[in-house]
Amino acid sequence: VMNCGKDFVETLKKIGYPKADELDGEDFDWMFESSEDKSFLDWFCGNINEQHVVSEEELQDFDNFLKHGKPVLEGNALEKVLKTLEPMGSKNSSQEVDREEEEEEDELQALHKLKNLQIYRHNKLQLLVTTNSHVLKTFQSREEEAHKDWKEGLEEFTAANKKFDNELQSLIAAVKKFASFFTTSRSEQRSDAHPVFFSQLSLDKYLSLEEESTAALTSHIKKRLFKGMSECAENSHEGSFQLEDLIKKVTFDETNELCEERREIARLQAAYICGKNQLIQLQAEEEGLNSAIKCAESLLQSSDKDTGQQENIDAKISSLSAIISAVKQDIAQINNKELLPLLKMNAELLTAPVVKECLDHQIARQDCYAAIQDKIGRHLVRQKTSFELIQLAFKMEMKKHQEMSCQLESLVESLKQSTDELQQRLQVVAERTEPAKPQNTISSEDGFSCRLYQLLEGGNKKQQLFKTYKSLEQMAQKLKQDCAAVQDQLAASAQEQSLLLSNLERDVDALHGALCCGTNQIQLRSPELTEQFHQLEVDLAELNHLLKDLVADLKSKRSFLESNRLHQMERDLYVYFFNDEEHLKEMVEKLEQQSQAKASHLQDKDFTNS
Repeated sequence: VMNCGKDFVETLKKIGYPKADELDGEDFDWMFESSEDKSFLDWFCGNINEQHVVSEEELQDFDNFLKHGKPVLEGNALEKVLKTLEPMGSKNSSQEVDREEEEEEDELQALHKLKNLQIYRHNKLQLLVTTNSHVLKTFQSREEEAHKDWKEGLEEFTAANKKFDNELQSLIAAVKKFASFFTTSRSEQRSDAHPVFFSQLSLDKYLSLEEESTAALTSHIKKRLFKGMSECAENSHEGSFQLEDLIKKVTFDETNELCEERREIARLQAAYICGKNQLIQLQAEEEGLNSAIKCAESLLQSSDKDTGQQENIDAKISSLSAIISAVKQDIAQINNKELLPLLKMNAELLTAPVVKECLDHQIARQDCYAAIQDKIGRHLVRQKTSFELIQLAFKMEMKKHQEMSCQLESLVESLKQSTDELQQRLQVVAERTEPAKPQNTISSEDGFSCRLYQLLEGGNKKQQLFKTYKSLEQMAQKLKQDCAAVQDQLAASAQEQSLLLSNLERDVDALHGALCCGTNQIQLRSPELTEQFHQLEVDLAELNHLLKDLVADLKSKRSFLESNRLHQMERDLYVYFFNDEEHLKEMVEKLEQQSQAKASHLQDKDFTNS
């Protein structure tokens, strides 16, 4: 049956049916399902070919044949003619019988295959039903075991929860005790309570001792430095005089005293230089005056002795004047370049012991100041070291507190997360322990119900917006009804198949008996068929003879009609009488009008002649 549609389309292609290439054989399989039409369609597909198709020329000739009014054989006349042609087609009829036998055998094999396929499907469905029932029982037993395990797990979980609650209460008490160390203020701490952290220690006593030590050191330094410092300390405000002010004051006084000593030494050196310079100038003037007096006396004495030597004296005076001017230049050069450096050197040598004593005094004071500064430095270093040690202890404790704070924050976060998870679990347990409440919509978390809904929904295009348990129940009931209907159909189809198989076996037995004719071998030609074929040949010969007589009669009638115009018109009237009565009426009316016209014309002619 599956390939009958394709055979039908191939036959249409053979006979030249228009647009046969565009047809699909599967679309015509339904035509072969009817037993009434199947025999004709099988004969059509097996016997019809391009030789049975009438060409356009033959159709045109047939139309022309009808237009010329030539008779067409119908009914008994056609059967007689066909009987004369039966001997010619006996060979074709035997081939048709063989072909029908082959087709029946093919159909029998196809029915056997269909029977085996239906039996296989029936067995497969029975196996599927058995498997589903077994799976259902297995799921029920597993559900009971799971319910039992769930109860046992719930009891264990309850015991573990109680134990966990006790441990949690003890942990809360320990945390509260630990938190009390941080939350208790310094004023709330008891006097006999032992401090836990370094920051809880009181530093008032330590700071008071440091202040007393600093004050004692300051008073000791004031006593040892100089007396004027006490007056400075008395003039200062109470409580504002500190060790730094004392050091600054000592340094400032020392600098002023050193500057004063330097200025005093500079004044002594300047006085020595000025006095010594004046002394040398006066001594030089005195020596010059003495030399001038001696020279004048010698000149006077020589002038008294020899008055004629006036010219020599003038010459000596002029030479001496030149010598005096040269000496004055030398003196001026000595005063400007050599005398002052020598005086400065003598002044420095003169003040060297004083400078030495001043420097020794300053060195002694510097040593004293250095000792005091060392003592102050040791005190300040010790004080700074103690302060830095306290600061380091505070920093270390603050770092530990920060680390502890980070750990506590992470612990709080983990506890919050654990609390949320525990609440979710408790909620799930509470939902499981509480009696089930009817729910309308299917939750997305219920994966089993969602998958079952999709499976039952199938390829339905009209999907609902909300998936409800009611619709799931309706689809399950519909599936149950469909299963029952399918089972009924399977039972009915099994009965129908058994009936068809019994009928087919009976028909096959009848066909086998007809072909064998009581023997074990198949006879392709039976005696009855042979007699019928012989009778058919006789009838065909008689039909051929009748056709020849008919053709001769037709030829004689055609020649007679062609020669006699009146008979030809009579024949046309008979044809119109049987085929076209309206046309016959028109022709009769036309002839009557023509006859009336001729009669009136003849009357008019006779009247004119008379």
